[in-house]
Amino acid sequence: MTSTPTIDELLQLRFDDAPQNVNSQADTSHWLPIANHQSCRLYTDQPVPDDLVRQLSALALSSPTKSDLQQRDIIIVSDPDKRATINALFPGSPWIADAPVFLVFCGNNRRLRQMHERSDIPFENDHLDAFFNAGVDAGIALSAFALAADAAGLATCPISTVRDHLEVVNELLELPDWVFPVAGMTLGWPARPPRINLRLPLAATVHTDTYNEAAQQDAIKAYDLRRAELRPYGSQREPERFGTRDPYTWSDDKARQYNEPQRTDFGDYIRAKGFKLT
Repeated sequence: MTSTPTIDELLQLRFDDAPQNVNSQADTSHWLPIANHQSCRLYTDQPVPDDLVRQLSALALSSPTKSDLQQRDIIIVSDPDKRATINALFPGSPWIADAPVFLVFCGNNRRLRQMHERSDIPFENDHLDAFFNAGVDAGIALSAFALAADAAGLATCPISTVRDHLEVVNELLELPDWVFPVAGMTLGWPARPPRINLRLPLAATVHTDTYNEAAQQDAIKAYDLRRAELRPYGSQREPERFGTRDPYTWSDDKARQYNEPQRTDFGDYIRAKGFKLT
């Protein structure tokens, strides 16, 4: 029988420099789904009850929101034709079609503007921050949904590539001005147990008092080597352009990934939705 890994074991595997044996009175059982979280790309065909999806949505929308403005919405895509349209957008990811549930998390600055209009009070924050707040609100809800799903024995995977198909998604979901997609999400019962994904060491991402770049480069180099050993990539991006590397590291992969322009139309789309990004 395999014992359940402890919080210390999970975090040490993920970060390699996580603090151990922390004296805490917290009920750390609530931390296990967080420490053990992984995006899932393989689901069973067991359906997820509608009421459970709505309950997870309620839990997600219980998460923090900037100034209680509640600028986020969750769209559950249940219509078979709409779902088929979304599935067809991702022919290289057939597991999206296999997931029992697909959701889209949206930022929503529309309700706030409508409240101003009804109250006859001018909306004086028509600038970049209005877009930023709504997008962050949606991201917080997405994260909370994923953790709530984990705790229920379900699994999720965020789909940022819905933003590669803005016009299709916008029309399909009938998104009005000041409402925009942040990410999709698959939801279902996992067909295999999660495997810990490694993260950059805390030395690279957690700072005290000031942003410390000096420690980052050595930490990233160590992470690249550790990840290549423990979680090697199954293939290398575009070897015909970039050649092959041994070891092929996280840094190599991300540099190649973002060598290609992505979503260069997103700013135009957001402006067309009514936002002023200044």
